Amino acid sequence: MNRTLGGENASRIPWYLTAVLFASTSVIVGIIWDISWHRTIGRDTFWTPAHLAIYAGGLAAGLSCGWLALKTTFAGSGTEVGRSVRMWGFRAPLGAWVAIWGTIAMLTSAPFDDWWHNAYGLDVEILSPPHVVLAMGICAIQLGAMLMALSWQNRASERGQRLLGFAYAFSAGLLLLNLSVVMMEYSMPNDWRGPAFHMISAGVYPLVLFAVARAGRLRWPATWAAVVYTGVTLVMMWVLPLFPAEPLLAPILRDVDRMVPPEFPLLLVVPAIALDILLRRASRPGQAPARRSVDWGLAAVGSLMFVGIFGVIHWYFGEFMLSEAARNYVFQGDTWGYFNRPGPWQYEFWGGSRLWPTVWWALPIGFASARAGLWVGNWMLAVRR
Repeated sequence: MNRTLGGENASRIPWYLTAVLFASTSVIVGIIWDISWHRTIGRDTFWTPAHLAIYAGGLAAGLSCGWLALKTTFAGSGTEVGRSVRMWGFRAPLGAWVAIWGTIAMLTSAPFDDWWHNAYGLDVEILSPPHVVLAMGICAIQLGAMLMALSWQNRASERGQRLLGFAYAFSAGLLLLNLSVVMMEYSMPNDWRGPAFHMISAGVYPLVLFAVARAGRLRWPATWAAVVYTGVTLVMMWVLPLFPAEPLLAPILRDVDRMVPPEFPLLLVVPAIALDILLRRASRPGQAPARRSVDWGLAAVGSLMFVGIFGVIHWYFGEFMLSEAARNYVFQGDTWGYFNRPGPWQYEFWGGSRLWPTVWWALPIGFASARAGLWVGNWMLAVRR
């Protein structure tokens, strides 16, 4: 456990990576909390606890990575300077620069978001202009954490790779969670039989899962990322309703007396297991196959596996989530914000209910996403700085 890498202990996570992982967690927890706040209480002030958690995470990432850039530039050892990237006359690891950019984007979005609410009131959709800037900043911080973990994982001894691989999978799981929040308007249980849900999912999730499965040096990297996504969502889903709250912004169309939880997480763990198995048959964890042409076949088979497994599971699980059996504390079915008028629509599927035409449209999208994910994963295998 005392092996070193570039003058630092390879069997533990460096403090600045820990800080960025904390920042990523704080930000996404704050985002889920903020959405619950909007659905339960409404907009009252910018200085809500949820907003503080979001921007505290952004500042933690920016300040820790900013300090790392100053330290590397003016007091870094030859090894530290050698594994850094030069930008604006300063030097820092690539992941630190990406996280710094994310912090700048997040802080830019804050006054923009406050003005937007003062001008237009309650959000009618997730992807408002200030929220798009905020989401991009959060994704950058999470991607920065992934790159920082990768640079250490790819240089580490075999003994040190496991812990750093977990750090990489953890940051990837938070990225999956952030992407699922961005797509929340298209992934309610009522959407699980609609073509938009399956095509959007096929375009987003294979990209992340294939990249993680290719670059991670765990035995089950994509599975661990999906477990992190699922675990954090479940914790928020089960903790938030424990706190009493009531709406403070009209019109109030539904009685709400507890914090409204997020929806039950998508069952990404099942296709993630299948994709891990597929890639393990082609090469060892953390390695590309000997022939890069193999990736085209892996993308084709992987698209078929993801779209088929993901589609069938959610097709039938959606029926359960809309049933009375899911209306309990464990599954939190039938939970809506105070501004959603009660009606039969909340127990119905939206956007059609034909599986196979949806699958045929999703397959080519999934193929492009999987192939892009393998390309990104191959690039990530070479990250050292």
